[in-house]
Amino acid sequence: MRTTLAAAGLFLAAACGGAPAPTTGASGSPDDAVSAPAGTAQVTTPAAPAAGPSPTRPKGPTVHPRKVRWEKVRPSRDGRRLTVIWWSGVEPCSVLDRVGVRETAKRVTITLYEGQARGAENTACIEIAVQKSTTVKLKKPLGHREIVDGAKG
Repeated sequence: MRTTLAAAGLFLAAACGGAPAPTTGASGSPDDAVSAPAGTAQVTTPAAPAAGPSPTRPKGPTVHPRKVRWEKVRPSRDGRRLTVIWWSGVEPCSVLDRVGVRETAKRVTITLYEGQARGAENTACIEIAVQKSTTVKLKKPLGHREIVDGAKG
């Protein structure tokens, strides 16, 4: 047992001790600049997140479409268009299939449907939230009508 532990310890020490560790700035703060010996590390800065929701259009038919709740709606100035905003996943696993719009004199019901892209049934997708938006045209201006999420209840 001691021989196995000693061998594992030597292996870890050899594997981890090959390159000098990066150093921090003078104060040792995580916010200080980090440097490493030339050729041992490559530092990349992540891209800034998108400024707003990613615009998308329905791409149906998808596999197993389901209703998806939306977060908010922004009417256009003239009330003839509604921009619907919701949280989703990445394509091809979460694709906007279609948008159902039902208008009455008192309300506008918007129902989003998402599914998986055809041909991507065996695709592995990362689980990351993506804010998306889509715009729908109304038959009549919104006026004082209530906007309802068709995926609720």
